[in-house]
Amino acid sequence: MLHVDGSYKIPNYRVEGYVCRTNTPSNTAFRGFGAPEGAFIIESLIADFETTLTVPREQIRSTNLYKEGDSTHFNSILTDCNVEKCWNECMVQSNFAQKKEDIKQFNNSHVWRKRGVAIMPSKCAVLYPTKEENQGCALVNVYLDGSVLISHGGIEMGQGLHTKMIQVASRALDIPMDNVHISDTGTNITPNSVPSAASASTDLYGEAVLNACRTLRERLAPFQEKNPQISWPNLVQKAFHERVSLSATGFSRVGTNHRDFEKGEGDPYNYYSFSACCSVVEIDCLTGEHQVLSTDIVMDVGKSLNPGIDIGQIEGAFVQGYGWLTSEEIVVKADGRYNVTGPVDYKIPNVKDIPREIKVSLLKDCPNEKALYSSKAIGEPPLLLSISVYLALRDAINTARKDAGLSPVSGLDIPLTAEVIRSVCP
Repeated sequence: MLHVDGSYKIPNYRVEGYVCRTNTPSNTAFRGFGAPEGAFIIESLIADFETTLTVPREQIRSTNLYKEGDSTHFNSILTDCNVEKCWNECMVQSNFAQKKEDIKQFNNSHVWRKRGVAIMPSKCAVLYPTKEENQGCALVNVYLDGSVLISHGGIEMGQGLHTKMIQVASRALDIPMDNVHISDTGTNITPNSVPSAASASTDLYGEAVLNACRTLRERLAPFQEKNPQISWPNLVQKAFHERVSLSATGFSRVGTNHRDFEKGEGDPYNYYSFSACCSVVEIDCLTGEHQVLSTDIVMDVGKSLNPGIDIGQIEGAFVQGYGWLTSEEIVVKADGRYNVTGPVDYKIPNVKDIPREIKVSLLKDCPNEKALYSSKAIGEPPLLLSISVYLALRDAINTARKDAGLSPVSGLDIPLTAEVIRSVCP
């Protein structure tokens, strides 16, 4: 409900949610926890608008983009709103106008193969909407050989969290990254940690690690002032001989946001991540198969802590969302049981499904003062960009239908499997 506005300023907007009890388990908590579903609703609505309006859908989107200082439908004021920057840069990077013309020529010369293109913006919230969850803890130990061991409450699941924590400690203590090591996460060392979700872990635990490192630097400062050229190992040993503690805990309270859902008051999020994406697809009208030919992404990540990790996260999230939209079909029997048992029945993207060409650019000159070292979270926001594939597929399908003298398709549900695409193509 908090993401169903997408990236658009809609003055007259009312959203109501209903909790329903069903005979099947909930499948709504995908990566993004409701944000992809909300964004999908508004983007598919705009796609439907084009079937009744003569205005191109990219014009509808660009005309209604949020601006700096705009208020959302839940009365949250947008600051550092870079969605228009991302949109404009993506239009240039993807050469959208030329792509559209090339696709038109391709479609005119091919009967059973059609191409489609779509560009979309994205706004995704970061951190939890309740303040008690926006906290993190860490323990940093320094040893006599100059090595540093970090323990924090975040869970490393392949997203590069440990690497970023090592970077934070290395920068804060002014020592090589090779000196810094990570201990396995455990509640016996860092208690009461919040879930590693909401794209918040780097913000929460990075601040905690930074807090602990600053405490250590303050303890070591008097010895360094007496000998500015002293090496890190000698500095540590000097402090040890003077009985100075070389262990420090760190704690973070990130953001001041808190939403009172009963009263409908307060900012639910600390800040937003903005982006834009353009995708080109080709469908086979006879089989329903398709291929993503190219994808161009421009992402606002503030001042990236690690561009390599961030670009990898963007690519990975996009492909995961692409699977959600096109291949991951859950079939439920009449008695409520799933008709899928594993990889044989449930199809996720593989190496042949990824875009033939993918370009990812990080928006420049957009520091984020609300997070660690002016960075921005990256875990979940990029997944929303995969909706551009769905929109491009609709574009290709409608082109095929128009050539056959049929009306445009609307209200097209996901996933757009080969079976669904074939069923709506002439």
